[in-house]
Amino acid sequence: MRVRFFGVRGSIPTPGPSTVRYGGNSVCVEVRLADDTRIVLDAGTGIRECGKQIASDGHTGPIHIFVTHPHWDHVIGLPFFGPLYTPGRRIVMHPMTPAGDVRMRSPIMFDGEHFPVRFADLPAQIERTETARVHRVGSAQITAIDLNHPGGSVGFRIDDDDGTSLCYLTDNELAPPADAHTTPAELARFAAGASLMIHDAQYLPSDMPGKRGWGHSLVSEVLALARDAEVRAVALHHHDPDRDDDALDAVADDAARWAADRAPALTTIVAREGLAIDL
Repeated sequence: MRVRFFGVRGSIPTPGPSTVRYGGNSVCVEVRLADDTRIVLDAGTGIRECGKQIASDGHTGPIHIFVTHPHWDHVIGLPFFGPLYTPGRRIVMHPMTPAGDVRMRSPIMFDGEHFPVRFADLPAQIERTETARVHRVGSAQITAIDLNHPGGSVGFRIDDDDGTSLCYLTDNELAPPADAHTTPAELARFAAGASLMIHDAQYLPSDMPGKRGWGHSLVSEVLALARDAEVRAVALHHHDPDRDDDALDAVADDAARWAADRAPALTTIVAREGLAIDL
């Protein structure tokens, strides 16, 4: 399995000179399975470059899209995903919830008002699978879990037939002020032994308590989850729009020190655009 990051920002894209090293596009991650099947996780502004890279790779097979939830930073790039405009290109949308199925049948950004191209006029061959919590895609099984986020969000675990596994958990608040849909213990079981866990780590203690209940996690909470789940590596993701490159360098240093003291076998990564990880 190969994982490539095309967008790592949360809430809103943040282009500019202070974010050039980690990137300013909102969230999008591409996964290439052992059998070369392509999966795209979320459709933030990073999906534009993702589509260009898939075309550059010469990949002509179906592209499978999974979206965690419909907040703008996770879907706003979809109209700029080049494969949608390739006649006959097979795009498979995988809803995990009934609400997701409804949204995928009539996406608001293709209603002719929010974007000039209507969904029915896209030249690609767009398919929707049945709503399910478990999907079989190529050489992998994808399983869903509910996350703690205003309006709801769904996380994914991808288990490939070659033994590698990825958990993608964003947007998620590990310690929400109200009742949680899923507890840290349940998430640790869900992510247990994963080759890589990608988790929303938008906040630092200095952001609290003002952003408590906003649906995102503290870096330290994410590192503790990775330790408890005994994952091999954790990628801190969905960076706060006010966190510039220097601040993310500091997050990387602090995370490495945390792991050295508390989980020596854990590899810590601060996700950046262009990063590719072979599992």
